[in-house]
Amino acid sequence: MKRIIIVVAALVLGAAAFAAWGTAAPGGKVAALAGPAAKPKPKPKLPALPSAVKSRKKWLIGVKCDFPPFGFIDVRGNNEGYDVQVARRFATLAFGNKKKVDFTCVTTPSRIPTLMSGRVDIIVSTLTWTAARAEQIDFSIPYYSATGRLLVPNSSSLTVGSLGGKTIVTTRGAIYATWATNCFKSSTLLQVDSTALAVSAVKDGRADTFMFDDAFLLGVATQDRDLKLTRDKFLNVPWGIGIRKGDAAMVRWVNAALRYMKKQDEFVKILRANAPARLVPDFLDNVPRPKNTFAYPVGKDVASICP
Repeated sequence: MKRIIIVVAALVLGAAAFAAWGTAAPGGKVAALAGPAAKPKPKPKLPALPSAVKSRKKWLIGVKCDFPPFGFIDVRGNNEGYDVQVARRFATLAFGNKKKVDFTCVTTPSRIPTLMSGRVDIIVSTLTWTAARAEQIDFSIPYYSATGRLLVPNSSSLTVGSLGGKTIVTTRGAIYATWATNCFKSSTLLQVDSTALAVSAVKDGRADTFMFDDAFLLGVATQDRDLKLTRDKFLNVPWGIGIRKGDAAMVRWVNAALRYMKKQDEFVKILRANAPARLVPDFLDNVPRPKNTFAYPVGKDVASICP
């Protein structure tokens, strides 16, 4: 019963946070109705599909289900969000049909084990690059770049500089947990298994702040009048698609698909399909574009670089 309550709470929070972002049509259907019909794009020349995906004739992809607007379950019970649409684009590029993909819900702590177990081909699940993770799995080239923020009660005057002695909550396995452990040794770190539980910890006073990605926290702060974001920004590190270590064929195909999508400026279209117009300008620099390139901080342990 306790597990059921937690899952329901996560889905309710997800729906509420997504509502704060707006009611963009899944898959950009509204945009598709405007103006004359676009000429079909030439079929991209991509490397051979990995043999397991090709023989199965569909993808198996791990995505978040409680992280709007990137991965969540909508009111009809369908997977939706930025990451989900990237995954569906892979299905279209590989098989000509966006439905040729089965999704597995993963959490921050479960996503890499799920990938390594072989249950999914790849994980498209808000996965921030770190040197430690890169030792476990391979990363695609970046497909998004997030920034860390602090979510606090409206009455709070907390900043990154005053975190000493405070309780910081974040999700288990997140880069923020490592950063907090390394850089705020006098603070108490509370790790939970979902974003819903982290928000609840701030609201009921068990934590002074929720340290997490701006993309999620902005939606929460917009929807909940009792919470706000501080002006602090930190750990601006790109996300990548997680691939099993040594799977060279998968790395080649995924990177080629991402490069094609970037060249066609598809990521900004996916962003617009999942966020209201009023928020899109704040996130245009977060997505790959023809003249906008991200790089992983290879050789730097960003979780050990303290303010």
